Amino acid sequence: MTHDTTAESASGFRTATVVGGGVIGISWTALFLAHGLEVTVSDPLPDVRDRVRAGLREIAPTLAQLGYAVAPLEQSSPMLRFEAEPAAAVHDADVVQENAPERLDVKQQLWQEIERGAPAHALLASSSSSLPASQMAQGMQARERLIVGHPFNPPHLVPLVEVARSSTTDPAVVGLAVTFYRSIGKRPLVLGREIPGFVANRLQAALFREAVYLVSQGIVTEQALDEVVTSSIGMRWAVAGPFRTFHLGGGQGGLPDFLLHLGPALQALWSQLGTPALDAPTTDLLSRQAQDFDGSVVELARQRDEAEVRLMRALDESPA
Repeated sequence: MTHDTTAESASGFRTATVVGGGVIGISWTALFLAHGLEVTVSDPLPDVRDRVRAGLREIAPTLAQLGYAVAPLEQSSPMLRFEAEPAAAVHDADVVQENAPERLDVKQQLWQEIERGAPAHALLASSSSSLPASQMAQGMQARERLIVGHPFNPPHLVPLVEVARSSTTDPAVVGLAVTFYRSIGKRPLVLGREIPGFVANRLQAALFREAVYLVSQGIVTEQALDEVVTSSIGMRWAVAGPFRTFHLGGGQGGLPDFLLHLGPALQALWSQLGTPALDAPTTDLLSRQAQDFDGSVVELARQRDEAEVRLMRALDESPA
């Protein structure tokens, strides 16, 4: 798997501003640079340069394995610059990808500043994992410009981007977002309408709620539950999602037969699923068990990324 970043960067997007230099912002920055974009990172924290550059150094080997040219991720690259003031940072941006904390007041204020400084043609996208564009855009003059481009962590590896428009989002903005994300190797999925948490996070929340319940009841440990997922439904869902999986589980009759024969038992189980709370005892239990993962967070993240690369290669080589 190799990537022609020269060709990709000629797709009409030349410059990007990443607002917020945290984990998601660094990941976006790495991917944008690897695709030949000039990137400005805007973050008011005084150590943002050191944090971003350290993060890029950690990400570079993984992107190199995928065939990207990672020289732009080096510390001295002229393709990367920093500007604390959002309005100044976006003045020549073709794309603005915002990654501020999930606080509505913060994002509303930030988007007002970005709108004042950004060119009229710029794509304005938020990485928000739960806040809808309609709420974040309330203080903007041109609310139709804002769209959610919600990635799954880490954005430089996981292909999905949920493109969530508001009722006032200009359809041309939706098309521009899809074009941009495809140009950097992502798989944009346009949602039919706004919903809190979008799709992937709602699914993740539903599964995690039951996972917390099973651990809190002493049925499994965190480590055992993770093994259950990665050894069963995780493998299935990497190649076929829940609906296609059950469609295949219905035999020759497909999903209709599955729903007819197994649907009632599945529905009966819904009423027995747990409704845990992240209260102090549960939080303490989860925190203690998390100490039993074999390795530091940095080591485990590296192992995850290496495994993701192997999985991406396997899926890329498998028949459609």
